[in-house]
Amino acid sequence: TARLTAENARLKARAARAETERSAALTACANAAGRMQALATSMLADLREMEHRHTSEDVLADLLHLDHRTAQAGRLADSIAVLTGARSGRRWAKPIVMESVLRGAMGRISGYQRVRLHSTSDVAVSGHAAEGVMHALAELLDNAANFSPPTAEVHVYVEEVPAGIVVTVEDSGLVMSDVQLRRAERAVSADDADLTGLTGTRLGLAVVGRLARKHGLTVSFRPSARGGTGALMMLPQEIVTRATTPRTTPEPAPAASAPAPAAAPAGTEPEPVHTLGTDPAARPSAPEPMRSDSASETTGNLPKFGESGLPKRSRGRTLAAAEARARATVPEPARETGAAEDAPDPKARAARFSSFRNAVRPDSPPPEDSSR
Repeated sequence: TARLTAENARLKARAARAETERSAALTACANAAGRMQALATSMLADLREMEHRHTSEDVLADLLHLDHRTAQAGRLADSIAVLTGARSGRRWAKPIVMESVLRGAMGRISGYQRVRLHSTSDVAVSGHAAEGVMHALAELLDNAANFSPPTAEVHVYVEEVPAGIVVTVEDSGLVMSDVQLRRAERAVSADDADLTGLTGTRLGLAVVGRLARKHGLTVSFRPSARGGTGALMMLPQEIVTRATTPRTTPEPAPAASAPAPAAAPAGTEPEPVHTLGTDPAARPSAPEPMRSDSASETTGNLPKFGESGLPKRSRGRTLAAAEARARATVPEPARETGAAEDAPDPKARAARFSSFRNAVRPDSPPPEDSSR
């Protein structure tokens, strides 16, 4: 009996030590994710200052490419924060319209140009849940784009139902077997929080599952009529509301989308999103990657913007501060006549390039203070 008691005590001590080590590892990962988020924010601030300072279209295209890559790194840091239970997102004081949430999610993936939105809904997502919904949709869109042929489109539909809002993401890529569908649904289940079977290919689904449990989302999968897989995410009525202000001209989130080539043939028109209606005269001659509409705590922009164009922070270096400082130095593009129209200078071209980006940026209420 004494021997069993001693062995039991030893096993309990080992279990307690293992739990302590596990908690310490999660804390370390959460701290590392926070530092990555802060670093990405600082890098984005520097990049966006340079975007307003340089006038060459080629330089702007390269800077936007780096902007996009940096925002994607920030999204990965956000995912790590979600998996480790750390704080990973902002909260807005006002609801965010669904179209802006969708465009913000598009902006966090590399294949944004292949995503087609089919949404006429004027509903909005409550401010406290907008970041989580946006992040979850970004993971579903990323999966759909990655598991589809490089030229295949991903289609997104929004439907209002009595229980809430259903967002459907359909691709024409690989067809999942019944076993794979059940495994994917377990990964995003609101009842399964086990990460022991987590693999690199299912990292995004694990993030979706955590966010679904947090915000009451319901995620399911089914074969798609397009030949691939369809992912359905239902937002409950508790986090859905109506937009309080009429929508203005839709503007694609300056989202972190697929990087455009550093140089493009003359006359090439950017195609941030096919559903946009923009003035062709205001389009640049080189494609511009969408900048991230991330509502994450440290990286990217917001689905809607205030007067500064970016969310404000209470401490540290912010993208809003960088944007405000940079805008103060940008001259208003002046229309010249005569020979000037035939040979516009680089500053005029850059101004039109910047005007296009600003013309497709949605308005958004500022987030609540979320200093780390």
